[in-house]
Amino acid sequence: MRNKDVVLMATVTSFESLPHPSRSELRQFAELFSPLFRASSDEARRQAVAALSQSRHVPPAVAFFIASQPIAVSAPFLTASPCLTNEALITIAKSQGVDHARAIVRRENLAPAVIDALVALRYERTASSQMTAAETTQPAREGNMPADIEPSALDMLAGPMAADVEVTETVEAAIAEAREAERMLRENELRDRLKRLAGHNERKPEDRLGLRTLSSVQAALLVRFARLRDAAHFAGVLADALSSSRWLAERVLLDVSGLQLATVLKGLHTERADATYILQRFYDHLAETKAGINRVDVLWDGLDEDQCGRRLESWRRADRYTHAPAHEQIRVSEFALGNTDAPVEEAAESADTAPAQIRPLRTTASLRRASGHRGR
Repeated sequence: MRNKDVVLMATVTSFESLPHPSRSELRQFAELFSPLFRASSDEARRQAVAALSQSRHVPPAVAFFIASQPIAVSAPFLTASPCLTNEALITIAKSQGVDHARAIVRRENLAPAVIDALVALRYERTASSQMTAAETTQPAREGNMPADIEPSALDMLAGPMAADVEVTETVEAAIAEAREAERMLRENELRDRLKRLAGHNERKPEDRLGLRTLSSVQAALLVRFARLRDAAHFAGVLADALSSSRWLAERVLLDVSGLQLATVLKGLHTERADATYILQRFYDHLAETKAGINRVDVLWDGLDEDQCGRRLESWRRADRYTHAPAHEQIRVSEFALGNTDAPVEEAAESADTAPAQIRPLRTTASLRRASGHRGR
């Protein structure tokens, strides 16, 4: 017997030392464990079960075999082993008795299915115990109690009922804890969702949410061409950044006040240092200082980024109307000759009130060329 105990513990120890046992190792352990376990002493069995209760790789057949042993041996395994599935726990609780059910109730994080099964099992056992107690006490009430039954026997019959009451209280406590944990989980999820919604409504300045933004390469090119005061190439890069026609970029640069270019740069979320440098290079009067304050800073601080973004989008829509294909063109001559401070609103009105007969856009340069040709 001593040698068999040593072999059992050596088998368990070698299995525990495997961090990730293979299928063949699991199969070999399952084949060796059962005969060694039956041939060993009770003390060796308890030690082997206590050691395996902390392992995460016990084969399902071995786990069910250990859990089905008497409660004096299987209690640690039923209470702590992570290898018992919910179906195995329910089967063991139904087939092994109250002691095994008590051990299962002491497990942490019981699944709702296991809790429901334990509750149903408790009701069944309570009903059967009450029926047994009623059948036993009925002859005593009628005065027909047999002479060989002592009153202490009735107290012995109340033992299972007391055990069922204890199991009931433990199960109800586990149910209450599970419900409280579920409620806290729902509250945390709702709190996180509200935080995300609040962050969405109060977004950070760098979060553009899909709005048109000047890329780092485009910003570097704009600064470079502004340093060289190369308006032609600057207008090309600006038109590419706006995804518009070159005409719109040139029209923005023609505003000698610099307001339209500042509006475009702020609508594209350009860095303040880059934007002020560009404005000062193209418009000398913005580099002037009055009372220690640069005029370009006053202009830049007086613009609202959201309003600049909306105005920029309206300019782009008007540009699409103006430079659409020939069969979609509209007459926007008022936009071309209108106020430089608000070119978009006038173009939108002209687009809404355009006549059915569409005429191509005629600029002042084309009119001069036409009149000069007639004169010659």
